[in-house]
Amino acid sequence: MRVHLGSDHAGLDLKDHLATLLAAAGHEVVDHGAPTYVADDDYPVYCLRAAEAVAADQAGGLAALGVVIGGSGNGEQIAANKVRGIRSALAWSEATARLAREHNDANVVAIGARQHTVADAARFVEVFLGTRFSGGERHRRRIGMLAAYEASGALPPLPTGS
Repeated sequence: MRVHLGSDHAGLDLKDHLATLLAAAGHEVVDHGAPTYVADDDYPVYCLRAAEAVAADQAGGLAALGVVIGGSGNGEQIAANKVRGIRSALAWSEATARLAREHNDANVVAIGARQHTVADAARFVEVFLGTRFSGGERHRRRIGMLAAYEASGALPPLPTGS
């Protein structure tokens, strides 16, 4: 699988560590930066590129996922979610990494490098990449609502009786 990585300075060491681990596991790793440590760099520069590449690969029929990394993962998740077709989830445990794929068909995971040990963060990414979307009807329906809103800006109808 192709895995796109993007991080700011706070996630640089974890990104580099993950790139090595993922390549050793047989993944095709595409590193969108940051290439070096710059204390005041801006995460959108790198995270938007990683998310754009995931969206482009998936639109072209390629198996691709993304990992965006920063100090908390919050801004990185927000940046990735600005890209049309991206569903980015912040993982802070193995369960949230697994559920992001199983229930939300997330295609980018955000990790807070300052929130976890390297081993734990690597495990979250491993779980995320190794989990498939369940395909459950309710999950497909919800993802469809989000995709329709993303395309049209029209809110989904309220349930009957609300």
